[in-house]
Amino acid sequence: MDFNVKRLAADAGTFLSRAVQFTEEKLGQAEKTELDAHLENLLTRAECTKHWTEKIMKQTEVLLQPNPNVRIEEFLYEKLEKKVPSRVNNHELLGQSMIDSGNEFGPGTAYGNALIKCGETQKQIGAAEKEFIQSSAINFLTPFRNFLEGDFKTILKERKLLQNKRLDLDAAKTRLKKARAADARAVPLSTTSPPGDVGYTANFAFMVNFLHVKWLKMWAEEVTKAEQDLKMTQSEFDRQAEITRLLLEGISSTHAHHLRCLNDFVEAQTTYYAQCYQYMVDLQKQLGSFPSTFSSNNNQSLASGGASISVPTIPVSASLPAAPGRASSGFSELRSSSGSRKARVLYDYDAAGSSELSLLADEVIMVSSVPGMDSDWLMGERGNQKGKVPITYLELLN
Repeated sequence: MDFNVKRLAADAGTFLSRAVQFTEEKLGQAEKTELDAHLENLLTRAECTKHWTEKIMKQTEVLLQPNPNVRIEEFLYEKLEKKVPSRVNNHELLGQSMIDSGNEFGPGTAYGNALIKCGETQKQIGAAEKEFIQSSAINFLTPFRNFLEGDFKTILKERKLLQNKRLDLDAAKTRLKKARAADARAVPLSTTSPPGDVGYTANFAFMVNFLHVKWLKMWAEEVTKAEQDLKMTQSEFDRQAEITRLLLEGISSTHAHHLRCLNDFVEAQTTYYAQCYQYMVDLQKQLGSFPSTFSSNNNQSLASGGASISVPTIPVSASLPAAPGRASSGFSELRSSSGSRKARVLYDYDAAGSSELSLLADEVIMVSSVPGMDSDWLMGERGNQKGKVPITYLELLN
């Protein structure tokens, strides 16, 4: 094992210096270098993004799996990197119970046949629910979790390094200030002339004074070293501030990506509810073919004689919004070409940096693709203004 005592001592000294600086700042005995307003706003925005991402993810998990014990079990399986065992959901359990009871009463009887049909529909709904949960977990929860466990942890690490570099910078400023003050006190003492033969007491006093001057002049040598340390720590602080700023400006890309994930989640919900509605409409039409004595109590006021229930059928595809895949095909064609197209802005957007372009809802801009640019962004132009814009805020025009 390579045990470097000098390195250990240097690290311990740096840690102690940071601790002293931090304590003096808390006690109001030392100055503190403040971050620029833009960087502070980016840090606040990142914290806000992390807070609400955690909250949305937690509530989505509760929606998809209301049972807290099952959620804990799934979490443990995930941490152990083991496959979660397949479970029968409530709709499937209800459907199986209805089918079993229908077979017991007899499929040839009206009641038994109705139970079997209801059970089969409940199983279809259960299967649709599983698809919805799986789709939401992959396309919505996973990107949110990846941000919290990946990108945001990197931001936290770089922010901690920035805090340490800031403490080092302020400690260097304090050392330089003390060295200059000690050097200033040594100047008048160094010009004092020796007393000559005026007695032992005067000579002793001069010797003490001389040693005191020598001790103070040690600080004069520290001034040069402190100035060099200050330049080095200032350079390291500026470099780390720039790294942190670039990472924090990436939050805009995170928001654009999460917006696409939100669209996927809404599409999955729409598909799931439309499927469930269609299954129930079909079931209701099948039950309407049974004799009126077995029809719903809500229809007892209808004329007797085997009147059936007339329910309009709404196709699943008719109730769904246009799929994002079709909407994004225009963007894919734009990326593959070297031209530009007009696009309408769907929502207001505030640029997070000088490389981006702020947008106003309903305005029309020109967009084009730039080689090497992130797939979630395009280059937008409005008059003489030019900058990156997120594609989720745009609608291409013909």
